[in-house]
Amino acid sequence: MRILGIESSCDETAAAVVEDGYRLISNVVNTQIDIHAQYGGVIPEVAARSHIEVINPVIQKALDDAQCTWDDIDAIAVTYAPGLIGSLLVGTLAARTLAVLKHKPLYPIHHVEAHVYANFITDQAAPLAFTLPSKQPDFPMLALIVSGGHSQLVLFRDHGNYELLGQTQDDAVGEAFDKVAKIIGLPYPGGPSIAQAALGGDPHAYRLPKSKMKSAYDFSFSGLKTAVLRAVQAEVGVDTTFASSGLAARLNDVQRANFAASFQHTAIETLVDTAERAFRDHSPASVVIAGGVAANAELRRQLSERLPLTIDYAPMALCTDNAAMIASLGYFYAQKKPEVSPADLKVTPSLSMTNTAWNLSLN
Repeated sequence: MRILGIESSCDETAAAVVEDGYRLISNVVNTQIDIHAQYGGVIPEVAARSHIEVINPVIQKALDDAQCTWDDIDAIAVTYAPGLIGSLLVGTLAARTLAVLKHKPLYPIHHVEAHVYANFITDQAAPLAFTLPSKQPDFPMLALIVSGGHSQLVLFRDHGNYELLGQTQDDAVGEAFDKVAKIIGLPYPGGPSIAQAALGGDPHAYRLPKSKMKSAYDFSFSGLKTAVLRAVQAEVGVDTTFASSGLAARLNDVQRANFAASFQHTAIETLVDTAERAFRDHSPASVVIAGGVAANAELRRQLSERLPLTIDYAPMALCTDNAAMIASLGYFYAQKKPEVSPADLKVTPSLSMTNTAWNLSLN
């Protein structure tokens, strides 16, 4: 069964063809990072306009790269939640229209849940060149989902059968990376720029706190972000009333690298501490990481050291937003759930994984 996946929840316009949930036939991503970098973050209206401009060419390229016609496509899967409302509307409108015109079943996909399914892609068609997991994860599966908008621990017992164990109570870890990068003068997006700067820094140069939460599986990164701000202010000799926007110019390259390394080490250790606790408590058969921050090499290193099992990591290119993960989850969804009416599918910009299309009626 070949699924065309469409993803447009934020600032990537993506389309992909995946066969039977595991074989990647094509994967096309049009990124807007260069557009939004000048603003230091995603501008929703700009993102939506960019999606409008490229959505049809991106879909066509995914079909062309897969050497598919519409006769070869069995269904369409599209992100309907969560995300920026304008961006979601562009992708779902394209999917709904194509479902009607091409007479294809349509399946609504939750973006955050789909990140987990990048780990289910284990085969690829030439000339794709990803290093993929050797096999699909086994259930029960513990998933650490970490990105710019989400930090969650989820226990999957089967496809569509999962429990949200814990989540961030304030900033997502990726959001904290972006904010700290801005404080110390590194470019957007913060995750890759901090990871690069940290290579030349000392992770123990500055002692930063880890939040203590009432729930064993929840996260908090707001306090860590503030601790970095206060540490930078102290380092450059200004008081707490000094604007954060003026701090970067007062740091030298050594200080900047040390702050990047110290923040990254503490943020990642916070994630791994919680994941290790959940692993001990629930004894899953497999562990996966998902979302943009899953591409972080320090996260992968710490998890590999701390957990007593081998983790097959998804390739970096499938950790950030893409449509292959949408198509993969679309396949498994189609095995258990009916298609939805294109006329009735509506976007939901804020939707918890506890209320996804597995248990909500969208018709």
